[in-house]
Amino acid sequence: MATALGVALIIGGCASVPPPDNAMNLAQNQLQAARDADAADYAPVDLGFAQDKFQQAQNAMAQRKYADAANLADESRADAELARAKARLGAARAQIQAKVQENARLRQQGEQDASSPAPAENDYAPTGNAAPQLDDMPAPAASALTTPAPGEGFQTVPSTPAQPDQTPDPTAQGSQP
Repeated sequence: MATALGVALIIGGCASVPPPDNAMNLAQNQLQAARDADAADYAPVDLGFAQDKFQQAQNAMAQRKYADAANLADESRADAELARAKARLGAARAQIQAKVQENARLRQQGEQDASSPAPAENDYAPTGNAAPQLDDMPAPAASALTTPAPGEGFQTVPSTPAQPDQTPDPTAQGSQP
């Protein structure tokens, strides 16, 4: 009777743990997100850990060891999240490094351009891959800054309020107070 009760408890214990379908789906989604973030290039070790644990979780599912499968799926998900974060960091660092290199190249080119004599007006011959320099064009006459004629442009208003007895007569034509 004791052995029958022990077997019933073991069978009942296995039946009480449902398959961790949600944990497996989350782990699989995180693995795909890590792959999409180029974790194979920037975090291959962490991505490998996540893939190995996911494979172990699938094997545990096949053997109906659902508690083990759930734990392995959670570990796989965590490793995949870490791989994704490292991949995003690696990609950001690569972009920063590319910008730093481009800035250094442009700075060097600017220094070279500043130290080289300016070409004669009709004696321009581009060298290498330098961009051609354009001669400055004069600004149109309308863009020249001049003093505006009286009554035109921006005018300031006196800051003192007008007295009620000094209001201008709107019927008066051409006269000023």
